[in-house]
Amino acid sequence: MFENPIDKDKITENPSTLPYAHTIGGVVIRPEDIGRVKGTALAAMSEQTNVQLQQIKEQIELLAKQARKIERRKELSLVIYGADMGFKPLIGHSYFLYQKKTEGFVLSMVASSEWGRSMPYQRYVAQVKLLSDHTWEIIDEAE
Repeated sequence: MFENPIDKDKITENPSTLPYAHTIGGVVIRPEDIGRVKGTALAAMSEQTNVQLQQIKEQIELLAKQARKIERRKELSLVIYGADMGFKPLIGHSYFLYQKKTEGFVLSMVASSEWGRSMPYQRYVAQVKLLSDHTWEIIDEAE
């Protein structure tokens, strides 16, 4: 009968279940540090979600800026359509909005730089361009 010269405490019937290499030439098997694996995964997840949240915040800011711009165009369009104009504005042309010295506004074809010292209005408001949807694009606005 064959008697194994290796101590029975140092062998196993199922070597594949051991958490370490069972032969001298076996691959070293080290248990994973689960805390470190989770920590690395959490850090990567946190960084990625922060990048995505930042992108969304930038998109929100852009949309808010666009909304403010459209709201300002709407406000100015209402002022222009309530203003005096002695001509029919043409789509694609630029005009100049002035506030009268009395009350109200006037739309003019004359730029503020063309009046010289004899500007008949209280102040220049904006240079605008009539768009095909009959709203006004603000080209330049007084502060």
